[in-house]
Amino acid sequence: MRPESKTAFSFREDSDVPAFDHGKIHLVMDAECALCTSAARRIARLDKHDVVRIAPAQSPLGRALLLHYGMTVDNPESWLLIENGQAWGSLDAIIRFFPRLHRGYSFLWLVSFLPNGLQDWLYARIARNRYSLFGRADMCALPDAALQAKLVR
Repeated sequence: MRPESKTAFSFREDSDVPAFDHGKIHLVMDAECALCTSAARRIARLDKHDVVRIAPAQSPLGRALLLHYGMTVDNPESWLLIENGQAWGSLDAIIRFFPRLHRGYSFLWLVSFLPNGLQDWLYARIARNRYSLFGRADMCALPDAALQAKLVR
């Protein structure tokens, strides 16, 4: 699911969105999904310059940001990247973020050549079946120190 198009930093005028350090890259992801939990732990390990914060979709900040961009916590396709006041979702967010995190993900740029409809279909298939494919996990249950430093609620 792609977020609604809004002006940069529009969340600052939304009284429902708690204040947060928008100078960092923020990721909003499902804290109950094993795939997302694994990704969050990997991000925490690879974020050598401490530029990333992760808001569980179920947290007040995560929920408010998703709602601000026309997304919902209950929609499995709600994965959100906010950087420099702009929001991206779906594979756009993944393609934009992961190759900069580590060069081992540089192959993901190839996905950007797929039509948006095909990207959305592919992302939706994985997102809607993530619990059956990867299981459940709790991102916030006793996270390691690296992940704990990244979590915002």
